[in-house]
Formats: sequence, C-alpha cells, structure tokens
Amino acid sequence: MNKTKYWIGRGIKNIILIICSLFCVFPLVWVLIASTNASVDIVRGVLVPGKHLLENLKSIVEHYDLLGASWNTIKYSAVTTIASIIVCSVAGYGFEVYHDKWKDRLFGALMITMMIPFVSTMLPIYQTYAKLGLLNTTLGFILPSVSTVFTIMLFRQNSRSFPKDIIEAARIDGETELGIFFKMYVPTMKATYAAAATITFMNAWNNYMWARLIMSDNRAQTLPMLISNMTTGHYIDYGMLMLAVLISTLPTLIVFFALQRSFVEGMTGAVKG
Repeated sequence: MNKTKYWIGRGIKNIILIICSLFCVFPLVWVLIASTNASVDIVRGVLVPGKHLLENLKSIVEHYDLLGASWNTIKYSAVTTIASIIVCSVAGYGFEVYHDKWKDRLFGALMITMMIPFVSTMLPIYQTYAKLGLLNTTLGFILPSVSTVFTIMLFRQNSRSFPKDIIEAARIDGETELGIFFKMYVPTMKATYAAAATITFMNAWNNYMWARLIMSDNRAQTLPMLISNMTTGHYIDYGMLMLAVLISTLPTLIVFFALQRSFVEGMTGAVKG
C-alpha cells in the first residue's frame, strides 16, 4: 500500500514537472519555429516550421550589420567576463583569507549597495565616462560590470571552504601570496570560477540598457541593440526579428549547458559556505 502511494505521488510530481517544463521551453521552441516562417505566418499564429529561414537571414544581413554586432557582443562579453572573475576572485579571496572586523564592515557596506538599482547611478556614471572620453569604447562598456558585489560575495562564501592549513603550510615553505592564489586557490575553485563566468557572461551578453546609453555609434552596437532597432520602424518583419532573437540566444544557452555542472557546484558551494 505504501509503495502504491509512493509511486502515485512520484507520478503526480513528474507530471507537474513535465507540464512546468513545457511552459518554460515553449517560448524558445516558438522562437525557433517563428524564425523559419514569414512575418505574415507568424502574425497568423502558425506553429509549424516554415521555409523562410534563409530568406530571414538574408534580410538581416542586407539591412543590418549582423556580423559587426555579433563581434561586438562577443568582444564585450568575453572581456567583461575575464576582467570580472579576476577582480572579484581576488577581492573575495582577500575578504575571507585576510579576515578582520574592518573588512567585515566594508563588506557589509558593499552588500548594502546591492539594494541601489543601477538605473539610479547610470546617469552620473555616463557623465563621468563622457568627460573621460570612454563613450563608444570597450573599456566604457565593461567598467561598471568589472566588480559586482554578488560575484565578490560568491567567491568570498566559497573561499570559506578553502583549507587555511594549506595557506599556512605554503607560507612556511616560502611560497608568495600570489603563488598561493594562482597555484592553489584558483585550481581548487574551478567550480566557483565557472559559476561566476556563466553569470557574468550572460549578464554582459544581454546587457541592453547600459549599452544603449554609452554606445551611440552604430559601429559599436551589440546584438540586443540590433534587435531593438528592428522594432522601431513602421513595419516589423517578425520572421527576421525572431531569427535575430534566436541568434542572440544560442551563445548563452551553449555557455550555460557547457558549464551547467560546474555552475551548480559553484552556486551550491556558495550556499553551503
């Protein structure tokens, strides 16, 4: 009787999970199908694959700088991710390994800044960057994202599981602090680096508001900006628009699924820490 209840309960849970999964996956499937259809078919609500994929791609290439926007997005996202994980991992390591009450107070102050929305600080940052000549530059795009409190907190929490005895032993053996960090800490925290890289890359790739503000030159536009430009005309080609959305979405999906296991391990480690 108990086994029957168990299997019935498990079956109900699986059905609920399947239904929820279908709701989550359907938007992506719809974008995939819509990218193969003409605009008129999408407006009519056609939910079967069409034969206009190449035509939609040709229209994007003819009317928009798809390759340039893709290269800009890849460049900005890659540089932001690399710079962020380096800066934030060093900060998180320093907050935990060189621990004292003043660092705790400083970290507490940093945590409070998480409640301040970026929109409220965007204008003064823009004015500062304009005076420094950083508009339409890679440096201007990445600087606000190089150091984020969440990523620092992620490394700090996971650093609590890093064995302190190893650090003391390495110091006794004459290893430098940089040597300890790069030779011992970095290899041990691979999962945390993967989690931080995934989050940072996806945020940088989908960054629209800051990119729209600081990148006024069309040659510096990103994929989210290109997609936004497709919706500003009197006539919207939904087939072309859906294909652009699909192209913009695929890299983040690839990165997430490639680092999924390490991402889960890194986030779980942060919670346990």
